[in-house]
Amino acid sequence: MSAMNTALLLLEIQNDYFPNGRMPLERSLEASAKAQSVLQAFREKKLPVVHVQHISTQPDAAFLLPCTKGAEFYSAVQPSKNEIIVKKHYPNSFKDTSLLNQLIKNQINHLVICGMMTHLTVDATVRAAYDLGFSITVLHDACATRPLEFNHIIIPEQHVQLAFLAALQPSYANVLGVDDYLQKAGARVANFA
Repeated sequence: MSAMNTALLLLEIQNDYFPNGRMPLERSLEASAKAQSVLQAFREKKLPVVHVQHISTQPDAAFLLPCTKGAEFYSAVQPSKNEIIVKKHYPNSFKDTSLLNQLIKNQINHLVICGMMTHLTVDATVRAAYDLGFSITVLHDACATRPLEFNHIIIPEQHVQLAFLAALQPSYANVLGVDDYLQKAGARVANFA
């Protein structure tokens, strides 16, 4: 597959998920630094980038609220003027958004995905993209999540992260680390030169 068919999807890398935000995730700083290096590589190669921004519209929502600093994109991954911004209100980035139309318009068939809430937005978006026929690469160290609770049992963040990533590979996505991906992507681009 030619590199021209690939787009980077940055999911919900927004202020509320960082220290001092309303819903800080574990390792959000490390994940955003990794996402920033991928973003830089895509910009250098002039490949399409889509920033997906969650705006909470449910009445009981506590974070990513409309018109708040917390809902703004995190400084390390601010969109540049030629990059696509998609606003969403559900975990699945395709539900009631322009995302699919944007990808079709740009003839994208491979998505490289990173971002916040591995257990929610990343998972829901990857599965939806797979069902829509996209091939997908998830960059695991450019994703972050948080501990969950089920039946009064606390599930540590690392277990949540690993379980959701393990469930995506290999059926739904190829799951790689950022350095590994950038190395492979660089080699692929060289092969097409």
